[in-house]
Amino acid sequence: MALCPVVGMAQDAYPSRSVRMVIDTSPGGVTDLFGRLMAEALAQKLGQTVFVDNKPGASGNLAIDFLVRAAPDGYTLMIASGGGLVVKPFLEHGLTFDVMNDLAPVFNVAETAHILVVPPAVPVKDIAEFIAYAKAQPKPLHYGSAGFGSPPHLSMELFARAAGLKMVHVPYKGVGGAMPDLLAGRVQAMSMALGSARAYLKNGQLRPLATGAKRRIAGLPDLPTSAEAGLPRWEMSAWFGIFAPRGTPPAIVRLLNAKMQEVLDEPKLRERFFDAGAEPIGGSVESFAERYRADHRMWGDFIRETGIKQE
Repeated sequence: MALCPVVGMAQDAYPSRSVRMVIDTSPGGVTDLFGRLMAEALAQKLGQTVFVDNKPGASGNLAIDFLVRAAPDGYTLMIASGGGLVVKPFLEHGLTFDVMNDLAPVFNVAETAHILVVPPAVPVKDIAEFIAYAKAQPKPLHYGSAGFGSPPHLSMELFARAAGLKMVHVPYKGVGGAMPDLLAGRVQAMSMALGSARAYLKNGQLRPLATGAKRRIAGLPDLPTSAEAGLPRWEMSAWFGIFAPRGTPPAIVRLLNAKMQEVLDEPKLRERFFDAGAEPIGGSVESFAERYRADHRMWGDFIRETGIKQE
């Protein structure tokens, strides 16, 4: 009986030390950007340091494995792209964790539409020209991704199937890891979030062909949607969420969710997300958990129908 007051006091004292924000990709990508924005602002709300810990590799599995092995006490969190998480049970074997049961959804940070980009070495200016160019090559074109099963990978699979193309997937450890080969033209295309591509679009190192959004995005108002460009079956957006280990006390999860909502409600931070081509989402723990489950079902159906397998 004496344990109850002690547990309550321990929860009331949270947080009493620094919090780790694990990022499942290398520095430079949009997940890294969003993780750092949230960590910096969350530290002010919690009154404790929230430090970033990049753990790229194995398509995000290194970060996930680290999280699920951490103590479920609210001091270890992870931000990841949802698309990469929900497909793992359908694409990867021998996982040391169960993404649907070992992770506790905490907060849905933001969503960003994907855009199809090519380097200047690919002499096309729109989707129609790209499809014609790809079909005219003696060998399939290569596309980069942030890792097998990542949103950039699944997005390009959707695109290739919609366009009737055979393309070769080249996975990297995060979007940042793919950029040198993409900019050099060693891979000829990539589907990526505007936030990751913005700097390269401005200096002309990458050329956007279309967005996978349902409507034109504010950051690139002149860029047509895929549907406007004649390929309505390609739509792709990615959400980014924060998770805790299974077993983290519900009171701590709700406290973190509430503090993160306060962070996301701040106009200056929202503007930072808009500038990165993302739409802040937020909402309750329950609404995030339901979206997590819904995407798991949706992508599971897609993978079964298309027969995508681990490369």
